[in-house]
Amino acid sequence: MIKPGLVHEITMIVEPEHTAAAVADKSEIGRLAPVLSTPYLVGLMETTAHGAILPFLTPDQSGVGSMIHMRHMAASPVGMQVRIRAELLEVVGRRLLFKVEAWDEVEKIAEGEHERYIINWDRFMDGVRKKRAG
Repeated sequence: MIKPGLVHEITMIVEPEHTAAAVADKSEIGRLAPVLSTPYLVGLMETTAHGAILPFLTPDQSGVGSMIHMRHMAASPVGMQVRIRAELLEVVGRRLLFKVEAWDEVEKIAEGEHERYIINWDRFMDGVRKKRAG
């Protein structure tokens, strides 16, 4: 059973393709720094939260993110290890609220909240197919 208090952590090394500069190199938006990008960090936070509930999901279930409120407070350069932590704070029906945090080898780099919903995989994918079909 999914209950508040669940914690999951992941670690990763910042690679060039995880940086804001990698996005800028593929567009004409100007120069961006070679540090962990905020969008990539958001993805890591979602993945970490999902990892907390994964052992409790049945084969016909999954989880989807519906909200993230996050402050990215410090830059992490290429080659630095980053640790992301998600702690389940609240369960209301299918709705899950997580506290998410991240640190690099020097300091805390981000904090926030992330909301996920438990879904029925087939029902969700039926909706995706219908939307795609127009």
